[in-house]
Amino acid sequence: MFDRLGELASEHAELERALADPGVHADADQARTLAKRYAELTPIVNAYLEWQQVGEDEQAALELATEDSTFGQEAVELAKRREELEGRLRKLLVPRDPNDDRDTILEVKAGEGGDESALFAGDLLRMYQRFAERHGWKTEIIDSTVTGLGGVKDATVAVKAGRGTGAWSRLKYEGGVHRVQRVPVTESQGRIHTSAAGVLVTPEADPVEVKINDNDLKVDVFRSSGPGGQSVNTTDSAVRITHLPTGIVVSCQNEKSQLQNKEQALRVLRSRLLAAAEAEADAKASAERKAQVRTVDRSERVRTYNFPENRISDHRVGYKAYNLDQVIDGDLDPVIDALAAADLEAKLAEG
Repeated sequence: MFDRLGELASEHAELERALADPGVHADADQARTLAKRYAELTPIVNAYLEWQQVGEDEQAALELATEDSTFGQEAVELAKRREELEGRLRKLLVPRDPNDDRDTILEVKAGEGGDESALFAGDLLRMYQRFAERHGWKTEIIDSTVTGLGGVKDATVAVKAGRGTGAWSRLKYEGGVHRVQRVPVTESQGRIHTSAAGVLVTPEADPVEVKINDNDLKVDVFRSSGPGGQSVNTTDSAVRITHLPTGIVVSCQNEKSQLQNKEQALRVLRSRLLAAAEAEADAKASAERKAQVRTVDRSERVRTYNFPENRISDHRVGYKAYNLDQVIDGDLDPVIDALAAADLEAKLAEG
């Protein structure tokens, strides 16, 4: 596993020399690319150098222990430190998800369960918005259809993390069917009902990354509608786009003009096409990945929200906690941490 570390250390040194050259910074794009790669390699190389030094110190302590037994304990401690560094290096060498720095398009759709499902979909949407707020991220509602009771039939939101870690690195685990168990506000006899909502998460694509041929699109226009199907616009400003080669359908009605709605719909379409292309590539690369957390089937029931017991359960990794009130208020990090840890273990198992 550590065979590549010498090569990475050499690459790191070359990048350091290049970044010290003022001429390199004349090309901002090149300098940014080199700096990003340098930042990725720095923690790996630092751990590698420490691992080498600890190994040399351990060997020296073992040699000295033949003459002075006090060095024996020092060798034991150094061996423990070396093993810790090896574990850290294994994790650092796991290939990084290339989409982790991307922003995210997140879609929430009500499923079976009528009004209660729509209310739950609205709860999920607010949960993700509050989660984003906790991280200092921005959210933008691209499209939404609300119901008369304040629920959400479907909603599409862009999550932008800005600088640093992208929203995709955390939200990519949220895709799937989310199930709720609670007494609906529409239930007069206090019976617990089960309903569900679907969540689709895709990394947002740049226009230059996913080129769409206009001849591959079928564009329909219609009037925007509000709760209960009532018309909220007297013009045909809402847009529905069908990507003919894939059959993907995207609609948008939130903006005031047809052109704005078309641009927002194309934005969502690009992210879905990027996700579809990457899923196809992943499937070809390894059929086993379909069983892993990071490529979970979108139709799979991934999580249950049990309100009477205040319990949150993620079925992919066996996570369970009794703080649903906090999770639904946006405190999702412990759940996502468990999923990220399982994802890392799966990658380590792959070698």
